[in-house]
Amino acid sequence: MKIITQVFKKTKKQNRRVLIPFITAGDPNLETTKKLILTIAQNGGDILELGVPFSDPLADGPTIQVASQRALKNGVKLADILALVKDVRSQTDMPIVLMGYYNPFFQYGLEHLAQDAAKAGVNGFIIPDLPIEEADEWLKYSRAHHLDTIFLIAPTTPSTRARKIAQKSSGFIYYVSVTGVTGARSDLPEDLIQNLKQLRQITSRPIGVGFGIASPEHVKRLVPYADGIIVGSAIVRIIEKTKDSDEACLKVGEFVRSLAQATIIEENHSTPS
Repeated sequence: MKIITQVFKKTKKQNRRVLIPFITAGDPNLETTKKLILTIAQNGGDILELGVPFSDPLADGPTIQVASQRALKNGVKLADILALVKDVRSQTDMPIVLMGYYNPFFQYGLEHLAQDAAKAGVNGFIIPDLPIEEADEWLKYSRAHHLDTIFLIAPTTPSTRARKIAQKSSGFIYYVSVTGVTGARSDLPEDLIQNLKQLRQITSRPIGVGFGIASPEHVKRLVPYADGIIVGSAIVRIIEKTKDSDEACLKVGEFVRSLAQATIIEENHSTPS
């Protein structure tokens, strides 16, 4: 059983949900990213979504776009990110999923990437611009190296297509809470809970929900309906506002801890089947 699946099973027994924080690799620099990864692991992060900076991040809102630009200005490359993951593996076994776009992965070489990622200790990939119809080559290599590939389902995805995406996805399904790009929002979409209930009816795979989740209150609202909660822009914004590495780690640690506390299922909440 792969480690991401193990995490979902473990947290279910612990009566809580999986917390999946997101940060951009190399923002503001790789040294700080390493400290942040360890901080997140120590403060309740269950799985880390580590963003691979790209010049044209289609699914990302302004906060993560700017974080990508900062990292690219530092000259951060995919090989540097793999080396970083390998480096932190001596200090944490928290699963790490690389979230990035197809072009840099294709340029690296799909087979080469799957092999190097597995050796470095990466556990999975999220590739927002890779549709399932074009994913067979990547899936061949990723499966050969025991890497999960997590596909996205949006509110506009028809149920027949959502079922196909769910079948291709491994580790968990990434449910996009809004029609649009990433970014912290003050309110969750009105139809989100109903959409999650409908998705639950067509798949037994774990469902992680992301885009726009910005507070412990949001997490608490989603706990009865999702298996995992993904928080990105709200964390990246903290990093952006704190220029000092130690201060960034302190504030991110406090925020992640508050999110982790909110993932605990209250007794009167029903749990996903």
